[in-house]
Amino acid sequence: MHISMRFNVVLAILYLATGLPTRAAASRPLAFEKDVRPVLKAHCFHCHGEGEKLKGGVDLRLRRFMLRETDEGPVMVPGKPHASLMVKLMRAGEMPKGEKKVPEKDIAIIERWIASGAQTLHKEPAELPKGFYISEEERSFWAFQPIRKVALPRLKQAHQVRNPIDAFVLAKLREQKLDFAPEADKSTLIRRVYLDLTGLPPTPEEVDAFLADMSADAYEKLVNRLLDSPQYAERWARHWLDVAGYADSNGFTESDTPRPHAWRYRDYVIGAFQADKPFNQFIVEQLAGDELLGLTRENATAAAATNTLAREMLAATGFLRMAPDGTADNPPDQNLARNQVMAETIKVVSSSLLGLTVGCAQCHDHRYDPISHADYHRLRAVFEPAYDWKNWRTPNQRLVSLYAEADRKKAADIETAAKKIDEESEKMRKEALEKVFQREIAKVPDAEREAAKAARNTARDKRTAEQKALLKKYPAADVQGALDLYDPEANKKVLAKKEEATKLRATKPAEPFLMALTEVAGKVPDTFLLYRGDHDQPKQKVEPGEMEILATSGNPLTNSLFSVSGSKVPSSGRRLAYARWLTSGQHPLTARVLVNQFWLHHFGRGLVNTPGDFGQLGERPTHPELLDWLASEFMANGWKLKTFHRLLMTSTVYRQSSQNESSLRADPENRFYARMKLRRLDAETLRDSTLAVSGKLNLNRFGPPVEVARDSAGRVVTGSQKTDGNGDPTGVGSLGELEFRRSVYVQMRRSRPLSVLDTFDLPTMSPNCEVRTVTTVAPQSLMMMNDIFVVSQSQHLAERLRKKFPGDLRAQINRGWRLLYGAKPTEAELRDSLTYLAEEAETIRASTAAAIESSKKTSPLDIQLQTLASLCQVLLGGNRFLYVD
Repeated sequence: MHISMRFNVVLAILYLATGLPTRAAASRPLAFEKDVRPVLKAHCFHCHGEGEKLKGGVDLRLRRFMLRETDEGPVMVPGKPHASLMVKLMRAGEMPKGEKKVPEKDIAIIERWIASGAQTLHKEPAELPKGFYISEEERSFWAFQPIRKVALPRLKQAHQVRNPIDAFVLAKLREQKLDFAPEADKSTLIRRVYLDLTGLPPTPEEVDAFLADMSADAYEKLVNRLLDSPQYAERWARHWLDVAGYADSNGFTESDTPRPHAWRYRDYVIGAFQADKPFNQFIVEQLAGDELLGLTRENATAAAATNTLAREMLAATGFLRMAPDGTADNPPDQNLARNQVMAETIKVVSSSLLGLTVGCAQCHDHRYDPISHADYHRLRAVFEPAYDWKNWRTPNQRLVSLYAEADRKKAADIETAAKKIDEESEKMRKEALEKVFQREIAKVPDAEREAAKAARNTARDKRTAEQKALLKKYPAADVQGALDLYDPEANKKVLAKKEEATKLRATKPAEPFLMALTEVAGKVPDTFLLYRGDHDQPKQKVEPGEMEILATSGNPLTNSLFSVSGSKVPSSGRRLAYARWLTSGQHPLTARVLVNQFWLHHFGRGLVNTPGDFGQLGERPTHPELLDWLASEFMANGWKLKTFHRLLMTSTVYRQSSQNESSLRADPENRFYARMKLRRLDAETLRDSTLAVSGKLNLNRFGPPVEVARDSAGRVVTGSQKTDGNGDPTGVGSLGELEFRRSVYVQMRRSRPLSVLDTFDLPTMSPNCEVRTVTTVAPQSLMMMNDIFVVSQSQHLAERLRKKFPGDLRAQINRGWRLLYGAKPTEAELRDSLTYLAEEAETIRASTAAAIESSKKTSPLDIQLQTLASLCQVLLGGNRFLYVD
């Protein structure tokens, strides 16, 4: 390709992805609103327009404001960038002061704009409000427009169109002179569908059944069957747990203390996906499950102990307890830690449900998006009553007990009986000590005996100097608690009696808890705008409400929706009102953000490929009409995710092969979906699939997480942590079959991610993850070659194959290939595998013979099993296993 052509292609990609001007756009006259204002907003408005005071009296929010003179010259002179003070100061690096300087490319835009006459697109408003101002261009930004009901494209020769998704995608493909790839073969499709919906590979028997099913709806039946499987719920719950920031530890401080009850929220999410709970209901429950049932701190425990629905709704609010919270871990600044919990929670809510970086407005107006500092605090006011940083409740203080009344009574009865045993043991101890004392005091001379008795019976901190001197003279008379030193046999009896109490207490029913967010009935704290986000610098009081860009763009929402007066619930009702607005069908972002997330997990990239940022710095939608159609369809179908899965997965777009040479050349990023994207398995799917093919996967569902521990090599593995007296790790205890549970049930410690998952890009929840990073780095290959998990599972797989087909290497290889890859090996692949086994056996025999010779011992090594395990490890490390086609 000619260099200039390559350059044009790169520019076009940049424009489509981010809205940056192409060469064609660069040739048109620049306009203030479209080209210059975003630059000034990012770098200058905080001092010259949106701050409390105008620095130097200069306001850059409108073109006409720039025509003013200053002591140093005119701010801007149309047609003369060299005479414009703003350009001079930017070029000299003097503005903005003390901050990151304006990039060269942005200065060049301003210079070109001024040189071309400093044009505007519209007549400027006569007046501007003080501070924050939203321009018409910002109001017209795509993400803030109502979701449209889009008409389907009209296409000729549309035989490839199975459903409306295909029509939208094909229309865009034809604009690019591209076409769909051929349909993937059935072996490829079943593996793709299994891994997408369940995170597990199909068994050979499942593949055979699908290949043998020649009915017209065989594929649809496969999709429906997997959507009904328990494994589907576990797989897709994991996607939501990413955006929710799920973790089994508190984070924030280095101690990263465990959250032993977070798993009930995880189980709630899995249950919701299994039941295909409508997503609008799912969102309302997570934001305000407590308010739905009128629950507060005062009545939550009583309700949860007796009411299944109350337990479910309270568990749902765990969504708002997932942010890092180190307030119980002695943080250096307690008030800062409290406010940080709220800030991180707002990030989780806004990125997962709004697709906006609202957190960027915590300390000042957003530099790029029309989100003001006041907007941020209006949103904070929605959640403030539940957090109330001045009357804070630590994580343990927010727990809700699930103790049934019968269990509580039983525990109380056991404690009463145990205390009686404690009293008996204490009586035994005192009587034994008194005997010792009488024996020892008899050895004190008569003249000093009474004084010694009095000294011994006086509290240590109340003894006189004479008493201390007397007991120093007769130390044996100072019998206090060291019964084991004076009468070991009596001490054994006392300890045995204490052990009875300990054993009895161990029979108490365990008290279960769940993490929940509740408010204190009747208590609604005020929210104040915090200057620069500093809790020690409160300014004016702020009422709860929607961001101005959404509340004033034709939506029916007004801030009165969040009014506390007239509320029918004992809490503020703010979160419930906000949740209902988000899911009303009128919010421009929520449904778009959700369907984009779902699309991302099926196709490897989103229609908006920055799922947590639908703002100016995010990518623009590649198919805006399709995005709106999907959002409308999703809501019209009752916000049901399984219905949405069926729609996507039965499309031609989804059923394509990954092979399309013209698409690979013209669209390497597959932005137009002319082929299926080749995707590497995510961390959990890789681990779970490995366990599945080895035959070790434990499919038990729900419950407390599988513990993780650090082994002697520093790896984090499943198992119980052994420690020394100082609490330092010394080894790992086995948990048996629990170690092989699905990854969604493995403890997610922020500071201690499971090594096998961490190596393959398990996200760090700080506070959440909207889209996972996919890397290809050397440690991944090294792990597949050397890690004990991979080695042991290869061994288990080899044992499984040999047990299935004892003595038949060809059958073992064929079965292994089908387990891992969902297809039979070719004859050439079979021969290569047999050759590998033979050569590996010779290598092992040679090394074993040398070891036997040097040690003079016989070898118990099963060479055939070892060679088969080695082949299994090679197959596990192959791209055909690591990737889904």
